[in-house]
Amino acid sequence: MSREERRVGAALASIFGLRMLGLFLILPVFAAYAPNLPGGGDLRLVGLAMGAYGLTQALLLIPFGMASDRWGRKPVIVAGLLLFVLGSVIAAWAPDMHWMIVGRVVQGAGAISAAVTALAADLTREAHRTKVMAMIGSTIGLVFALSLVGAPLLYGWIGMGGLFLLTGGLALLAILMLVTKVPTPPLPSAPVRPPLREVLGNGELLKLDLGIGALHMIQMAMFVVLPRALVEHGGLAMPAHWQVYLPAVLASFLIMVPAIIIAEKRDKMRPIFLAAIALVVVVQLGLYLFGASLAGLAACLLFFFVAFNILEATLPSLVSRAAPPAAKGAALGVYNTTQAVGLFLGGALGGWLAQHWGDSAVFAVCGGLALLWLLVAATMRFPRRRAVA
Repeated sequence: MSREERRVGAALASIFGLRMLGLFLILPVFAAYAPNLPGGGDLRLVGLAMGAYGLTQALLLIPFGMASDRWGRKPVIVAGLLLFVLGSVIAAWAPDMHWMIVGRVVQGAGAISAAVTALAADLTREAHRTKVMAMIGSTIGLVFALSLVGAPLLYGWIGMGGLFLLTGGLALLAILMLVTKVPTPPLPSAPVRPPLREVLGNGELLKLDLGIGALHMIQMAMFVVLPRALVEHGGLAMPAHWQVYLPAVLASFLIMVPAIIIAEKRDKMRPIFLAAIALVVVVQLGLYLFGASLAGLAACLLFFFVAFNILEATLPSLVSRAAPPAAKGAALGVYNTTQAVGLFLGGALGGWLAQHWGDSAVFAVCGGLALLWLLVAATMRFPRRRAVA
């Protein structure tokens, strides 16, 4: 990677991470805070407030991606971050649960994920794109781990209103980084932009969309039951869960980085990609068989984060390569929409399965879903590495 590519990757990863941290910081403490608000005793409203941003994300990711193809990446990203700031201010002020839901809806309306990943694809050479996507994708696991550690401490110091204002401040910082640290790419020069149906009808893109949807369905369904399993089977109190999550995430980075380098430099994308999906299958089997012990849970979490981080890094890179050049934003918008839908469906499915059939059913169904994804991915066409100019 050139010095410019490293700088762009670090800046975009920081922008993505600041926004994701703003979302994740709320999740570990919101349920405890909700009863302090009028309407907070209704768990349906609490659940809606927690997940409302995902709904508007799913609705607006494609329009934001297409807008970035038409008017440029950076203006769209700035507009989305400003919406997130507005939503954070509304949520910090919210006098009741209904206004809290409004704030979360406005936060989610800043659906910039597709525009950020498309900007990364614009500013990096194809031979190094997966490494830049790895820098961006890895921030998801890292900021999630940081939020588990930091959210309870920050909540005790500044309260929920302060947390929301902090998230808005992080989004403003992300805008400053975007304007000062990231160059502006030219708009696509294709005379005719491919219609959305060309993106939706691309078989290779649909396989990748299926993959990200399946991955996040599995992730969310797992985390419906894993915190309780760590308490009941692992004997680990909720405030101490970071002692498992944080080492697992950090150790997974040490394994993931060499795998990404081998995939790129030695043209081994296909075997490493398929091996990562297979590892998700193995993790679900391990949770099914050994999920009743702290050691088993910790080992499975480590290997899950290894597979998760590899797939989070490679999937958007593969989308950017398979998409028509003038429709990368639209393609990544569809991709990120599928991701958001997967999160919603995973939570709903995991809760239903755990309620009616127990934790083992969650792991069994997740394993079956990962196995189905592996069979589909085995039919994919993987682009070969191009020589670097």
